[in-house]
Amino acid sequence: MAIMLVRAASPGPGALISDPARDIAGHSLKRPPPARRWMLCSLRYACLGGLDPAGASGEAAAGAGRTSAVYSSLAVNPAGEAAVVSSEQKVYDVVLRQAALLKRQLRAQTPPTTVLDDVRPQDLDMPRNGLKQAYERCGEICEEYAKTFYLGTLLMTEERRRAIWAIYVWCRRTDELVDGPNANYITPTALDRWEKRLEDLFEGRPYDMLDAALSDTISRFPIDIQPFRDMIEGMRSDLRKARYKNFDELYMYCYYVAGTVGLMSVPVMGIAPESKATTESVYSAALALGIANQLTNILRDVGEERGRIYLPQDELAQAGLSDEDIFNGVVTNRWRSFMKMQIKRARMFFEEAERGVTELSQASRWPVWASLLLYRQILDEIEANDYNNFTKRAYVGKGKKLLALPVAYGKSLLLPCSLRNNQT
Repeated sequence: MAIMLVRAASPGPGALISDPARDIAGHSLKRPPPARRWMLCSLRYACLGGLDPAGASGEAAAGAGRTSAVYSSLAVNPAGEAAVVSSEQKVYDVVLRQAALLKRQLRAQTPPTTVLDDVRPQDLDMPRNGLKQAYERCGEICEEYAKTFYLGTLLMTEERRRAIWAIYVWCRRTDELVDGPNANYITPTALDRWEKRLEDLFEGRPYDMLDAALSDTISRFPIDIQPFRDMIEGMRSDLRKARYKNFDELYMYCYYVAGTVGLMSVPVMGIAPESKATTESVYSAALALGIANQLTNILRDVGEERGRIYLPQDELAQAGLSDEDIFNGVVTNRWRSFMKMQIKRARMFFEEAERGVTELSQASRWPVWASLLLYRQILDEIEANDYNNFTKRAYVGKGKKLLALPVAYGKSLLLPCSLRNNQT
């Protein structure tokens, strides 16, 4: 991956959920960027050729010849200096912190204990076997809402399997705050309280049994609170933001609501002891998978959003499309051309993720491979529907899901990419 250094100028100005409104207010996540520094910029976060807004039929070519940003990019001031730290760099800073935490744990050589019955979180009246019951309930929820992923977790060791269930359930509860049956009643203050509840959970003071499972998990694995806080920030975005100016903004949103899951999960899934990959590269691949999955969700659900448009406004305009075109839901050649570029971008993130999945602990790879293969097939289904994601929901049928499972299992047995590269 090509890397360059850029001098940065000084910056300018539901059923699963217990009520978070019972908790006290949380804290802001925002911090000012440094005044001036050098930063790493990945050259792959540039452009993929030109986008012809006329499409195949030769419709009006407004904006023809301009390039379409594929990943996030740096804003440039009139003097030619990078004036704003890109979303990619902000998120990469988080990746570096998570990787450093995991490396410290590996150096300490303190594997997680598997004894559950005698450990009880503070300030929560639980029966002697309460933690075991809490983890079992997390597993039941995972099985109900993510059957394929749940099946893959059964190959993991017991402590890793339970930990992944606990993380999944917290993420689902958080998501349902803004997308569940009680979403109309959720306010920013309620999310602040949910964040305070998260902080208590990390301090060993869970509110309920499902929280207790996660509280126990973070005491056993080197899991940092930042990705969890960032996911809550993504929920705040859903309350206050219905449009995204460019992909840089959308990238940050995708990180908040999905990329964070990868950062939460890597410490639990573990890195293969024989892997030669850097810890940072494995975290980056996990992040890429979350971004890819969320971009796929966005493309699949275009016709189902309630007044929100999770598509880059500048790229829509470049393609000769408007919000009205989205709400009218008519498939045109302009729309097809636009969707081809969006799908190409999502696939690039999936390709990046693939390299990292092979570096995970072998017992943890199957559910990740299954998720990757099945989500990527949704993009194929959008194409098969002639890019009609307005009135046709792209989904992978049961037959294709079943066929994907042995393929995913076979891929989980392959050597890590870092070893294969060394052998060639």
